Amino acid sequence: MQYILCKRRIVYTKVYLFCCHRTIFTNFMSNTTIKKVPTELGTEKVGRLLMQYAIPAIIAQIAASLYNMIDSAFIGHIPNVGADAISGLATTFPFMNLSVAFGAMVGVGGATQLSVRLGQRDYDSAKNILGNLVTLNVLVGLIFAAVSFAFLDDILIFFGASENTLPYARDYMEVILLGNVVTHLYFGINATLRAAGHPQQAMYATILTVVMNFVLTPLLIFVFGMGIRGAALATILAQCITLVWQAKILSNPNELLHLQRGIYKLKGHIVKGILSIGMSPFLINTAACMVVIIINKGLRNNSDNGDLSIAAYGISNRMQFIFVMIVLGLTQGMQPIVGYNYGAKHLDRVKKALVQTILWATLVTTVGFAVCEFIPGVVSRIFTTEPALIEKASWAMRVMSVFMPVIGFQIVTTNFFQSIGKVNKSIFLSLTRQVLMLIPLLLILPHYLDERGVWYSMPISDMVAAMLTVIMLIVQFREWKREKTI
Repeated sequence: MQYILCKRRIVYTKVYLFCCHRTIFTNFMSNTTIKKVPTELGTEKVGRLLMQYAIPAIIAQIAASLYNMIDSAFIGHIPNVGADAISGLATTFPFMNLSVAFGAMVGVGGATQLSVRLGQRDYDSAKNILGNLVTLNVLVGLIFAAVSFAFLDDILIFFGASENTLPYARDYMEVILLGNVVTHLYFGINATLRAAGHPQQAMYATILTVVMNFVLTPLLIFVFGMGIRGAALATILAQCITLVWQAKILSNPNELLHLQRGIYKLKGHIVKGILSIGMSPFLINTAACMVVIIINKGLRNNSDNGDLSIAAYGISNRMQFIFVMIVLGLTQGMQPIVGYNYGAKHLDRVKKALVQTILWATLVTTVGFAVCEFIPGVVSRIFTTEPALIEKASWAMRVMSVFMPVIGFQIVTTNFFQSIGKVNKSIFLSLTRQVLMLIPLLLILPHYLDERGVWYSMPISDMVAAMLTVIMLIVQFREWKREKTI
């Protein structure tokens, strides 16, 4: 549950950071110019490739997790309003997921298409996919921000904000929405840097943004007295400056994939391909939006102190997400390997990459389980000094993490189906868990267990999702085995 309920920029990282490690490519786009294309993905040892591709992504994901925690930690320590501010921030989660749903429809679809086209050595299509990705990100960012501004208060109240927390949620989202296009482009360009053979630069961009945010957030909150608006403004300013640097790197004409004239005009077949693959993450994040709304309303309606419960949920989600983001880094290392080899029809290498990623991911989430179960109080104190919130968040963290070890397997496999273009299977796994399992549990269990029913629904749905994922993976392997014998 926890890996889809997060702030936009973290989920964007999930959505966008997919592509490749620096590799030497050879393709004569003219008689004299040599470009870079990723052929080692089909020849190098899978284990070595996974580490080469995953480590920069993991570092970037950890940095992004810290980036996410910086706002919450500083906001939680604003004198006299910390708990309400954290609760207000938590009510923006469904807003973030809804924004991600549209961004993912472009980002994931485009990144997956890019990897497959590179595996097929269709470089002209890859260039046009890059240009269309940029154009669609700008359009989606502008439209989403405009519509959201028109109904901002109504949306936040519907998402669970109370009279006490609405001002904080509004102040934060107003600034974030003003920079919505920047955020889309920042993460989109980072993904393109990886695809163009600059994983280190993409990692440095993330780290640079984290450092800048860490410096700017306390400065704007406490020194300039901007409160929660200062946290949001620090986020956008850091992304703006980094985006300029990213664009400069990606403007190098010696690279195969680079920003150039003639690639930005939308083309019907490219847009259709992007959106068809992107429909899976769109539905996933739309369902996530629905889930967070129901969680917030369930906590508010079934708790003696709804704002406290929502704040506890926000804190619990933050810590768990650090480990989930490491898993996402592993899936980002897996994705180009799987996409390239699937396009090249090297199914044995596809299976090896999947199995090794699952093993590492399960180890990571098991460590996360231990942290959340045995030292939740230490974690909670990072975000607040209020005893009641610390106690509530510690209990919530233990409950939400009961089946955390299986989360790694579920994340990797769902992303695997997405990476090989099995859109229907990816949608089935994600929506079955959220729509057919979690939402009914969230609606039914509180009638019998009050607030505890909301919390218990999350780990139960995690376990059921893992069981369904095992079945789907077995079916896929059997399909490949039959195809090989025909």
